[in-house]
This record gives sequence, structure tokens and C-alpha cells, in this order.
Amino acid sequence: MSLPPSLRSSITPPELELVASEQLVEIVPLVSMERTAFISGAYGPLRPPTKCKVPLWMASNLKLKKKCHIVPPSWLNVDFLQERLSRETTDPSFSEMPFRFAEIAKILLDVAPDDLQNPDRIRSLLKDIREARQAKSREGLSKLDHNELMLPNLCAMEINEIRPFFVRGMAVLTQLTREPAQGDGMDQA
Repeated sequence: MSLPPSLRSSITPPELELVASEQLVEIVPLVSMERTAFISGAYGPLRPPTKCKVPLWMASNLKLKKKCHIVPPSWLNVDFLQERLSRETTDPSFSEMPFRFAEIAKILLDVAPDDLQNPDRIRSLLKDIREARQAKSREGLSKLDHNELMLPNLCAMEINEIRPFFVRGMAVLTQLTREPAQGDGMDQA
């Protein structure tokens, strides 16, 4: 994200990926491992070919060491994403997506493209969905009201991107619409 320093008050995309890496995903282990305790919890035992749920950070680590296959989430496939892209381009509201879909998809496409069916098409669809949703965000921000902003179904990455602009815009709108202070002497003869 190449923003000027004055707008870098948000979390960076790598930091969002780190937070998203706590999400549980299913893996098919290729090695046996006993139940192991970590700060975030205990995971395992791993017994091939039985699927088990582990945090994305652990799945990524095991995948990089060729010790598991990652089972992609149900939403990370061409059919689902094609349907969501169709909704994004025809419906004025945001379609419902997992809150951390952008971060999880990026991690899985980087670490485990061989575990995904048609990763290049998935990457292309995610880019198109992102562009359609960014256009809706910009349109929503152009209709900024000093009372509220309704943009339901935004994901973490999108909220993080618009936060600096939203905060500044709301501050300006609040100053413009603030009622004059009582007893300032302007209306007395």
C-alpha cells in the first residue's frame, strides 16, 4: 500500500495477513504428529490421511515443509467467486464474503497454489471482485453523511483501506455541520 505517511494510520496489509493467519483451516497431514500446545491453543494430533483443523499459520508452515496439503475453504473456488463477481457488478450493495477473504486467499495463493483448482483463474476473479468492491467503496464515500455511513459486508482489508479517508472526511463534515455555540453574541442587538 503506497500511501503518504500522513495517511498511514491504518494497519498494513501484512499485519492484516498476520491477524488472518489465526483462522482455522483444514489440512490433510502427510506426517504424524502428536497433539502440540501453542500459545493460541493445542492442535493435533495429526494422522495421515485424516483431515484436521489448524490455524492458517501452522498450515502454511507445514505446507512449506511439504508435510501437508491445505484444503481450501468452500468459498475459494471458481464457481463461488464467479457468482460473487456477478453479484458485485449487478447489485448496488456489497455481496456477503468472509470477513478476511482477501488475506486468506492471498496467503493460500502464495503458499499452496497446487492445492487449489485453477489458481490463476481464482486470482483473476479475486482481483475483479476487489476492483468492483473498491468502486462501490469510493461511491459510498462520495455520499458521506455526517450522521452515519452504511457499507455492510465490507471485509477487513476494505475497512482498513477506507479508514483514513473516512476518519478525515467525518471530521471535516462534523466541523461543517456543527451547530453554532449558544450565546456567542452574534444574534443579539
